[in-house]
Amino acid sequence: MLGALRGDRRHVIRVAVGLVLLVVATVVGVVAVLSLADASESAIAAVLVFAGSAVTLGFFVAPLVTGAADPLDPRRFAVLGLAPRPLAAVLALAGLISVPSLVLITLSVCAAVVWTAHGASSSVAVVSTVAGVATCVLAARVSMAVAALVLRERRSRELSGMFLVAILVVVVPVGVFLASLEWRGQVPPQLSEAAAVLGYTPVGAAWALPSASQPAAAAWGAVVMVATLVALAVAWVALVSRALTTTERPVAVRERGGLGWFAVAPGTPGGAIAARSLVYWLRDRRYLVNIVVVPVAAVLAVVPLLVAGVPFEVAVLVPVPIMALFFGWLPHNDLAYDSTAVWMHLASAVRGSSDRIGRLVPMLFVGVPILAIAIPVAIALHGRWALLPAMVGVCAALFLAGLGLSSITSALAPYAVSRPGDSPFQQPQRAGSGAMAQGLVLLGSIAAAGPALWWGWLTLTRDISFAMPSMWAGIGAGVVVLVLGVAIGSAVFQRRGSRLMEFAEST
Repeated sequence: MLGALRGDRRHVIRVAVGLVLLVVATVVGVVAVLSLADASESAIAAVLVFAGSAVTLGFFVAPLVTGAADPLDPRRFAVLGLAPRPLAAVLALAGLISVPSLVLITLSVCAAVVWTAHGASSSVAVVSTVAGVATCVLAARVSMAVAALVLRERRSRELSGMFLVAILVVVVPVGVFLASLEWRGQVPPQLSEAAAVLGYTPVGAAWALPSASQPAAAAWGAVVMVATLVALAVAWVALVSRALTTTERPVAVRERGGLGWFAVAPGTPGGAIAARSLVYWLRDRRYLVNIVVVPVAAVLAVVPLLVAGVPFEVAVLVPVPIMALFFGWLPHNDLAYDSTAVWMHLASAVRGSSDRIGRLVPMLFVGVPILAIAIPVAIALHGRWALLPAMVGVCAALFLAGLGLSSITSALAPYAVSRPGDSPFQQPQRAGSGAMAQGLVLLGSIAAAGPALWWGWLTLTRDISFAMPSMWAGIGAGVVVLVLGVAIGSAVFQRRGSRLMEFAEST
């Protein structure tokens, strides 16, 4: 721990500032937890179980995302000839001596004090604290070992970015949902139900043990808690044993170094096309401008609605379906942006399905997180969470159907676009089927989402019971159009290979 303060001046300053902020955050956390002593038992259970579950999940996910080097990596002890089980036990105990673990222990002790003050058994509170801390420490050890053994060769900023995107997709909607709850002197039923469910999961069983009012619930929670600890301990011993008996292959690291998305994507034709497309979408300003314009234009669409007198709670629901529609529409001419790169696909006899699916990966990578964040935000601003299923169905239909139709039009009716290095707003003059391709994707997406839109409108204006039919109709229609679009687009791509090469050469 003291070794972290060694290094150049910038490193020491960063570490010192981080420690100061962590100490301040810990003090705030201690005050917040102890302040629950005046709250009701249901409020304590909801807050501590939810927070404890989030912290446990964070201990497991953080090493996978950050990829930080573990100073207690079992591979460092391979030259000493130690037995796996004793070494695993010692390293697990040593995992308690770290800054995150000390902060966790401090907050867990405060939680035990609060439970004891509310009449919970002191022995149960102590068991809950010890089990919760042990679960977090073992989860972190297992996660770091898995990251060292499995992700070592594929660790890159692209992989870390994918992990962060996945976390945002989950955390932001949950955070928006929790922020929208109104307590009004009592625990919201949604939060109580979530805490009750978490109490029977590996991440929340230990923290929910003092809140169990029924013997059966306490017994089931204890079983899950013990089973989680045993499973983590067995996994940790197995990983230590593997680390001590596995020979390193540093050559593979050098071979894969610097490949970016190509090191993350699967080693298949579709994976290679997906990696190349991700590089284009995330670096070429022609693609970036399209991605940025869609959310901005969708939000600006609210202004004329408000001027026309549409209520705010209705107008705020409009931008998200617009974003879903245009995110599905964006790849409709993706092939034209390749310039001469499409020659590689055709010359190497890549299957049409690999080309079509690989080209959709970037838009899924960009569109799904944005929609996952925008949908709960819009519903929260609207104020009625019962509309969430209908909104999901409408957006899924527009987005997935657009991707499916775009898979057809990009191979069937490509039209000239600005060349690499030109202004994104420059459009070459060319007689062709550009308007037809654009209109086909837009109108086809709206038509496929018609049932979901109709039931969503009924949900908003008549009866909330239409929300679930809207969701399932939208998801079903979107998936069907996506699958059919990829299949048809694959056949078109293979049949029109010579035409596509001619198009690429002439543009």
